[in-house]
Amino acid sequence: MINKDQLELKYQEWEKKKKSEDMQLILLSVLGIFSFFAIWQLASMTGIIDQKLLPPPTRIFETLMDKFVNKEPDGNVLLVNMLASLQVALSGFLLAIVIGIPLGLVMGWWSYANQFLRPIFELIRPIPPIAWIPLVVVWFGIGLQAKALIIFFTAFVPCVINSYTGIRLTNQTYINVSKTFGASNFEIFYKVGIPYSLPMVFAGIRVALGNSWSTLVAAEMLAASAGLGYMIQLGRTIARPDLVIVGMVVIGAMGAVLSMILSKVEKRFLKG
Repeated sequence: MINKDQLELKYQEWEKKKKSEDMQLILLSVLGIFSFFAIWQLASMTGIIDQKLLPPPTRIFETLMDKFVNKEPDGNVLLVNMLASLQVALSGFLLAIVIGIPLGLVMGWWSYANQFLRPIFELIRPIPPIAWIPLVVVWFGIGLQAKALIIFFTAFVPCVINSYTGIRLTNQTYINVSKTFGASNFEIFYKVGIPYSLPMVFAGIRVALGNSWSTLVAAEMLAASAGLGYMIQLGRTIARPDLVIVGMVVIGAMGAVLSMILSKVEKRFLKG
């Protein structure tokens, strides 16, 4: 029979082994990234890739560092562009969460709400977010509201769909037990349906976050004077691929950081 000390020893051995495996995976990821940039740099130096079309990583890094202090050519340092894009992306993203998640939960739980709202949603869902740009300009002009609304349309759909699907998958056994103990429909919705749907809800939020950043460049087409999307478009206009790639890299990095923060929030909610 295994005693307590043996169990603790086995757990410590397993923990050490797991940490070693995690470190190996991290090193493998770093090696993959390093190999990618090394091949890219080598291809540029040997002339396989035209540096005018695709600058080497060293030049991209120089441009990145330079943009932290240099306003040229778009008139803003990199931090200003990052904050402007963050404001646009998060405004539309948070609005989509506030409206989309409750709407999806209500549609998934109450059949009357589903019958009333779903035809409208199914008409709106296939419309590409960029197709809303002309109407948005007419409604709100070319300011922050217009840009945030474009982001809202692209983040809204996954929030609704995943919330709807998540609450529809609520285990019927839990619902029946709750009814047996005299819980009202709203109590079951609040105390059983919503907690059960959280994994799917967070999956929808994750998709919405990715969509928000992927639509950022299109949203900042609306007469922007700052932002990463604006910087990318200006880089294209003046034939500066290094500037374009810097904007792309920063968008990817900011999206990854926000995704990590979302993962922490998700773990906290699901543990609770």
